[in-house]
Amino acid sequence: MAGTFNGFGQKAIPFLKALDFHQSREWFQENRDLYERELYEPFGDLVETLSERFAAAGLGLRGDRKKSLFRINRDVRFSKDKRPYNSHLSAILSPDGTKMEQGVLFVFIGLDRCFAGVAWWQPGPELLQAMRKAIATKPAEFRSLIGTLKKAGLELDTEGCMKRARGFEHVTEADLAQAIRNRHFAVRHTIDPAGIHTPALVEELVDFSLRAKPLLDWGRAIEGKVPEE
Repeated sequence: MAGTFNGFGQKAIPFLKALDFHQSREWFQENRDLYERELYEPFGDLVETLSERFAAAGLGLRGDRKKSLFRINRDVRFSKDKRPYNSHLSAILSPDGTKMEQGVLFVFIGLDRCFAGVAWWQPGPELLQAMRKAIATKPAEFRSLIGTLKKAGLELDTEGCMKRARGFEHVTEADLAQAIRNRHFAVRHTIDPAGIHTPALVEELVDFSLRAKPLLDWGRAIEGKVPEE
């Protein structure tokens, strides 16, 4: 039934491999039915199934097949790489169901890897500053968060960490200084590509999101005190 996730099609990853090889609008149009059946429609079902589960769990994340999925077409306007298609499909579930909010679940099904992330991804200047200030002024609270995440098998992603954060040079403790230099606050979960073809993927992502909820709660508490622009 529509809206219930039963797994991605067995040809989902082979489709991405073939699309990445051909990179042709003609080929894509000829194989659009395969794309929609094996990848796009199941992804929509996954988002809507997760949305229902998250509502029941009080996670404050939602989405639907119209707003949550990113286009498989690449934006090549300002890129030297003019290949028209991505080799992955991805989606976001957020507090308001759009792609514009912070504190989200991101799901990525790709040719090279599959993963999920719960993230405050490159938050705006005011929110990022507030998060850094919270780390500096409430170190025990932040370390408690890190400890909770670690017990849940999660750790903050340090990708894209800045060399220095202006205004926080006085923070010298290594763990706090490292965290303050982050451009974003995110945890990741690797999805076994072999496991995307069954409904069990829903349970896997619900479990991950619940384990990552302390990071959402931490950011939301800070976000609630930041004046809207």
